[in-house]
Amino acid sequence: MQTNFSVAQLADPHVAESEKILRKCVHCGFCTATCPTYVTLGNELDSPRGRIYLIKDMLENGRPADKQIVTHIDRCLSCLACMTTCPSGVNYMHLVDHARAHIQETYRRPLLDRLTRAMLAAVLPYPDRFRAALRLARLGRPFIGLFERLPALKPVAAMLRLAPSSIPSASPMATPGAHAGQGTKRGRVAILTGCAQSVLDPAINDTTISLLTRLGVEVVVPEGEGCCGALVHHMGREAAALASARRNVDAWTRAIDQGGLDAIVVTASGCGTTIKDYGFMLRLDPAYAEKAKRVSSLAKDITEYLAGLDLPEPVRKPGTIVAYHSACSMQHGQKITRQPKELLAKAGFVVREPREGHLCCGSAGTYNILQPEISAKLRDRKVKNIEATSASVVATGNIGCITQIASAAKLPVVHTIKLLDWAYGGPKPEGVSEAKLVAAE
Repeated sequence: MQTNFSVAQLADPHVAESEKILRKCVHCGFCTATCPTYVTLGNELDSPRGRIYLIKDMLENGRPADKQIVTHIDRCLSCLACMTTCPSGVNYMHLVDHARAHIQETYRRPLLDRLTRAMLAAVLPYPDRFRAALRLARLGRPFIGLFERLPALKPVAAMLRLAPSSIPSASPMATPGAHAGQGTKRGRVAILTGCAQSVLDPAINDTTISLLTRLGVEVVVPEGEGCCGALVHHMGREAAALASARRNVDAWTRAIDQGGLDAIVVTASGCGTTIKDYGFMLRLDPAYAEKAKRVSSLAKDITEYLAGLDLPEPVRKPGTIVAYHSACSMQHGQKITRQPKELLAKAGFVVREPREGHLCCGSAGTYNILQPEISAKLRDRKVKNIEATSASVVATGNIGCITQIASAAKLPVVHTIKLLDWAYGGPKPEGVSEAKLVAAE
């Protein structure tokens, strides 16, 4: 794509980076076939190619964002399916991130939209606040119907619908410290405790720690780490996102200095995509550029890490038919496609892949709150394809997908690590009923 940025504009490193990305686009349109919003809405401006034109026009002319570009950028899920499809290597992720930051700086949203986004940014990244907000959500449930009648309050209705009826207690295993591996030591890793997942399903990390320590891996919960910054990053709040990144880089650097790390294990693939991008996000910060690059190189999804270990034979082989849902952040963001399925198969599960596996389930961080109607259409499409596999349980590696799919699916949805832990001697995952299991033929 030909660009016409001035020398002065290209002096801005963010603009210069976006200009490089824009020049790689050859208008081929392959991205439209795999874009969930284009497939759902049929509007060229709701495809990656259409958004690229809008972003180019906005940045090239150095103008503030307007309602049109905000509408179409807001509808982007950042699922990154377009990057998997693109034959030219266009880094749409970095381009749309830049566009969102520009929108945040130059566009004044309607009052209720501003308040909703400010509330999400102030609550979701902080486990204590999020836990308190979920308790308060019980008071708002009777008013869901009223909120849904008012377009500006539909995100509030979506939040209330997604809020769980019960909230697990905070896990003591998330307290900073070290969990020693059993038997011969096979490694030392840090684990991301994170934010939303630690509130919605703390058992995911507990299970991960339990499995890793049984395998001889020491697991460190570092002092001072927290939200990876993805939630605010995708809302264009760059200062907050970079502050989260720096805090985590500092925490993991201390852990490295105090005994070394073989990996920083992440159990939420959405977080993993962002942490693996810390090196890029902090590239312009001389105090953090090298440290962030080192942290990014150590970040691994839990299935990615386990695939690199010489695992023993499973204690049991359940023979359960599992529908594996590959989160967008896993398959498109991190390019991890075979490891989770291979681990499940080795552990004795029968793995089935739903049709249209490349399409997003509609969760996408805060997307199912801020764009509830499009999100619901994608969720229902995903659930239909999953249930067509005749599986008895769904496995996936991202808390957002778990929450989204479980809100409509008739079968249990669990994190992949819980099924693997079960096969390697851990307890049966909560919610998976023995009576519903389907034996392999």
